Amino acid sequence: MRIIELLDGSTWDMETVLTKMHDDDFYYGNLAKNALSSTACKLLLTSPKTYHYVTKYGSQDSDAFAVGRLVHLMALEPHRVEEYKVIEVQSKNAKAWQEAKGERNLCTRKEFDEAQRIADALLRNEYFLSMIEGCSFEQPAIGTIGGMPFRAKADIIADGFLADLKTTNDLRAWPYAARKYGYDVQAFIYTRLFGVPIDKFYFIAIDKASLDVGIYSITPEFVAEGERKTLEAIELYKQFFILGEDLDSYTIFGEL
Repeated sequence: MRIIELLDGSTWDMETVLTKMHDDDFYYGNLAKNALSSTACKLLLTSPKTYHYVTKYGSQDSDAFAVGRLVHLMALEPHRVEEYKVIEVQSKNAKAWQEAKGERNLCTRKEFDEAQRIADALLRNEYFLSMIEGCSFEQPAIGTIGGMPFRAKADIIADGFLADLKTTNDLRAWPYAARKYGYDVQAFIYTRLFGVPIDKFYFIAIDKASLDVGIYSITPEFVAEGERKTLEAIELYKQFFILGEDLDSYTIFGEL
């Protein structure tokens, strides 16, 4: 029996926790606080204070996040689209939205239609369709990196193959954005947790305006930079959340 210890000190049988990770409430609730992830690393690298705040109070999903999540479901798991409730409003300041916003999985009609437009373009792309054929979707993994528990969910996975789906406002600038937004961290963590070779990991990005689709392989250098950032994030976590250094002492030094 394989055992993993989470950040709160609790110990879990790996098979049990993997089964529970299919439940979004557990994955984005309990585990968001008690295991690190690529998102957690990006928050830590932004600021340990940001990580602390988001972990404690949560974060408000952006409109772009809502559309991106819907695109995932429409393109990969269309049977789950019914989990979303469409609120027929022109603005999120409208009374109907304000009354419903405490519920999960909400979107406006505009967001729903935008996501449908993007997902339809993906499903017309022969390269995308060939990549996802025979694959499983939204599969979880958990393991340790640098002695710390890490969680992940693969958008698209098959035996020895892994791909992650992204939406972007500018596909031409996406290779730059991939580094800016820490997708190198994600590539390192995912290839490690899922045991997938670097040459079998891909990012699939779709431009929300032009609907152009880009398929990007990754290099060892890209993953190595992700590893460096991940280890840096782990050290920040240990410094402030295990060794207990005062968060108010966190200071960024630089030279202009």
